[in-house]
Amino acid sequence: MNLTRDALTGAHKSSYSGGSGENCLFQGVSENGAVVGIFDSKQAEDGPVLAVSPAAWAAFVSRVTV
Repeated sequence: MNLTRDALTGAHKSSYSGGSGENCLFQGVSENGAVVGIFDSKQAEDGPVLAVSPAAWAAFVSRVTV
């Protein structure tokens, strides 16, 4: 699958990203809701997007500790 930033709806900055605008990760969902996309703001507009299922994303987030 070749997912682009433009294909994601509701993309927003992670609450754990720095407040200065650097080192930001963004997360959004495909229009049909079948894929969660994660990308780095420092990459070019056509940079890579990590695509995972909503279930995999939820499992990951539930296990992350800060």
